[in-house]
Amino acid sequence: MNLIIFGPPGSGKGTYASRLEPILKIKKLTTGEVFREIAKENTELGKKVNGYVSKGLYVPDDITIEVVKEMIGKPDFKNGVIFDGYPRTTPQAEALENMAKIDAIINLVVPEWVIVERLSTRVICRQCETIYNVKYLKPKVEGVCDKCGGELYQRNDDRPEVVKERFKVYQEQTEPLLDYYRNKVLFANVECNDVDIPPEIMVNKILEKLKKLKIL
Repeated sequence: MNLIIFGPPGSGKGTYASRLEPILKIKKLTTGEVFREIAKENTELGKKVNGYVSKGLYVPDDITIEVVKEMIGKPDFKNGVIFDGYPRTTPQAEALENMAKIDAIINLVVPEWVIVERLSTRVICRQCETIYNVKYLKPKVEGVCDKCGGELYQRNDDRPEVVKERFKVYQEQTEPLLDYYRNKVLFANVECNDVDIPPEIMVNKILEKLKKLKIL
């Protein structure tokens, strides 16, 4: 099974994809995580990617497409993929048609005020990249990851002013993809208007939508 989760930054794509992995028995591919790792590298590609990521901008299509193509060719993805953060533009969607058959799209519908509130209070583990929120999804010990004991930190692109820019870029570049896919692939809108809704409730909503589409 190959799925795409659409939604603005902070809509919960990564969190829900992580919880769907063991249920659906397929691996998620989060391009944001991949690019953040590349951005840490002291290479020409790493410096280029960091220039985009640190400003909340999308990495250019040519780089993104090549990275995704390489990733999904790995054994981890032989049973299927949950695409989180890809595709983000029409050229990326067109390229994906030559890489994998998409079974369904999950579109997370979340207002901007929820996004800003969530991301400005979000922290992430430096080691395993588990996501927490200092208001709504707190770790058991402040500043420490429940899973691996790693240090929790706030990403530079989660500052309110950068979050608003990321939301704007999403609306301009990615939302047109919904029209691109609407008549091509099974499609489900999943709404979220609460800042602190438990991830498990949203995951159950997604699973119910997939059942209605007869994917499960």
